[in-house]
Amino acid sequence: MAKTAKKIEVNDEEKVLDIIVKTLDDNKAEDVVVIDLRGKTSIANQMVVASGTSQRHVASLAEKVQENLKAAGYKSMAEGEEKADWVLIDAFDVIVHIFKPEVREFYSLEKMWQSVKPR
Repeated sequence: MAKTAKKIEVNDEEKVLDIIVKTLDDNKAEDVVVIDLRGKTSIANQMVVASGTSQRHVASLAEKVQENLKAAGYKSMAEGEEKADWVLIDAFDVIVHIFKPEVREFYSLEKMWQSVKPR
């Protein structure tokens, strides 16, 4: 039977978040922000927003995050890798957005989510 990656359990959320933030820091992501989404939405508990310096850097950051999550036994899915202006990584309870700086500024996701009041 093949070994499969496990879905994130509640007690694993901090481990997943640590892997993501450490990977982004180690690979020179810029302006890494973690936003607590608990009570604001049901899509995830945490959101990480970061910038890469170019399309190549954004794609590389996304690839490293996914590799490190997989190596630790966690599932993730990604979208946007082809163009790499904005890559979304869904690690279940943690969502990661990696942008080129001008795309991040245009969408202002962290500003929007930080202004949402808890339900």
